[in-house]
Amino acid sequence: MLFLAQDTPAKETLPPINYPAIMPVLIILGVACVGVLVEAFLPKHQRWSAQVFLTLLALVASGVALAFYMGDAPSAGETTLSGTVAIDSPALFLWGTLLALSLGAVLMIADRSVEPGGAFVATAAIRPGTIQDREQRLGAHPARRDAARFGMQTEVFPLTLFALGGMMVFCAANDLLTMFVALEVLSLPLYLMCGLARRRRLLSQESAVKYFLLGAFASAFFLYGLALLYGYAGSVKLEDIANAAAGSDRSDTLLFGGMALLIVGLLFKGSVGPFHAWTPDVYQGAPTPITAFMAACTKVAAFGGILRVLSVGLESTQWEWRGIMWGVAIVSMIIGAVLGLTQTDIKRMIAYSSIAHAGFLLIGAIVLSPEGVSSTLFYLLAYGFTTIAAFGVVSLVRDADGEATHLSQWAGLAKRSPLVAAVFTFLLLALAGIPLTSGFIGKFVVFSAALSSGMAPLVVVALVASAIAAFFYLRVIVLMYFSEPAPDGPSVTVPGAFTTAAITLGVVVTLLLGIVPAFALDWAGTGTFAVR
Repeated sequence: MLFLAQDTPAKETLPPINYPAIMPVLIILGVACVGVLVEAFLPKHQRWSAQVFLTLLALVASGVALAFYMGDAPSAGETTLSGTVAIDSPALFLWGTLLALSLGAVLMIADRSVEPGGAFVATAAIRPGTIQDREQRLGAHPARRDAARFGMQTEVFPLTLFALGGMMVFCAANDLLTMFVALEVLSLPLYLMCGLARRRRLLSQESAVKYFLLGAFASAFFLYGLALLYGYAGSVKLEDIANAAAGSDRSDTLLFGGMALLIVGLLFKGSVGPFHAWTPDVYQGAPTPITAFMAACTKVAAFGGILRVLSVGLESTQWEWRGIMWGVAIVSMIIGAVLGLTQTDIKRMIAYSSIAHAGFLLIGAIVLSPEGVSSTLFYLLAYGFTTIAAFGVVSLVRDADGEATHLSQWAGLAKRSPLVAAVFTFLLLALAGIPLTSGFIGKFVVFSAALSSGMAPLVVVALVASAIAAFFYLRVIVLMYFSEPAPDGPSVTVPGAFTTAAITLGVVVTLLLGIVPAFALDWAGTGTFAVR
């Protein structure tokens, strides 16, 4: 009895958990686990409809939970789970952005009309180039052709939810260990999904292997940097690292070494040059819906983590790392803009475009002011919707081998399908930052924040890089409108309801954020990072 009495106070000291605050993440991860059970127990012909319903329900329910919490959320933010997760204004904005972008990506993943049977292989165990591989891509046998038409590797839906849950935790993590666990949770499903393309399976599996190997290196950099910072500060919490860096007689070697390795790992996930080597190959080889998901959502999560680490954990050392980050931003913009000019594949061109945009985003991230944070958050929102819609259009231009991604195949597209060409033109102009699009507002607010922080030389370089990058966007527009289509050129597939909804969502948001951006800008600037 005495032993039980002594144990009673220990139960009262357990850290409280604010379940309403983390309910959006719990819903996503909980439904992902349910999706795994669906794969185990439901017959194959019932899985697609069940998985699509569960995934869309999870996104809507998580969004509703987020909206309810935001109504009563403290303005200064709060931490929960023993201070490992910070629920503050930037985290809530990033969560809302991730849920909205994931909705568009999931609609593209679920579509089975653009590519009969869906963009994903019917059976993952089938080796590329075998008879079974040809048959699952609408081969000769009628019965197997029908099975291939409706067959799809539906594990992709719970994998998407697991990746999304990891992204949500990653951009709200208040300590480096939680951030590392979230990094692996978001990365491992993506490695698998990149290798599940129904067509061009060798290229798809090659992209998955490259992404996995380079991602493992990046994770090692991140973990080694975490270890060095723990050795320096005696803690993995960002606040403790910031306090130790602000006033400590410990060796700066551990601090700067750990900081450098940690930032390399973060920049890799954001596909920031020169840590971008995986991006073009993976964008090209992965199934286009997964490419859209990665290009939009992974960048949001990565820069959410970069913003939190720089603003909360390393702000007091900004004079040591700011010059290096200037150089990284310049290199990323130049690599993206210049090498994008040489690309002949539309998906690789958008990949180098994302590298250039990562440089623009990094400018806002290193400003370290409320204006810098809010402008970067808005840029992530605007870029994400434009990118998802752009990849949705790319999936519609097809020939007998699948998607026609070589630029020469896009010649005269406006004569074959004026509507698709007009939509893609609008999206390319948004990526170039032309007025009346979200891209222009995003660049304007980021460059304005940088100018107010005394970073005029960096803004000049960014403007030059934007002008160079605009050339390869305009090249595609000229190719579509002022070239004659080849007689045996690709056709434009009529999109299904899901792909149509995803493209429409991206185009409408891109237009609205370019004309009336006040709501999103106000939401992005409502608060700062919580530090407790």
